[in-house]
Amino acid sequence: MGKFLYEDHVRVDFDDRILAHIQVVIGNKLKRGEPFYFTWKDDLSLGGGRTSVWIHPGASFVCKFHGGRSPSLNREWLDALMFTANSPTGLYLVPEPQSSAAVPEYG
Repeated sequence: MGKFLYEDHVRVDFDDRILAHIQVVIGNKLKRGEPFYFTWKDDLSLGGGRTSVWIHPGASFVCKFHGGRSPSLNREWLDALMFTANSPTGLYLVPEPQSSAAVPEYG
């Protein structure tokens, strides 16, 4: 499990594969200077519910991966996540589609 850390007070665990896809989407949005919300469902151990953070070019966030190897990226999933990030509600996780369109590993 990797960690998404935001502004020194939000810490949430995500699978490394999910985190890698989130990192790419956030990076692409911020390169364009496009702020947006990122929303996820909280774990039941935290009481359930959901959390939203405002992602903007001045925000401080860290993606801390558990594993040392970069996961392969699914282009169709990146497109689906980018679609949500460009919507009025902002980025939220959608299930990974089955795809053979892998993006080369990064890092």
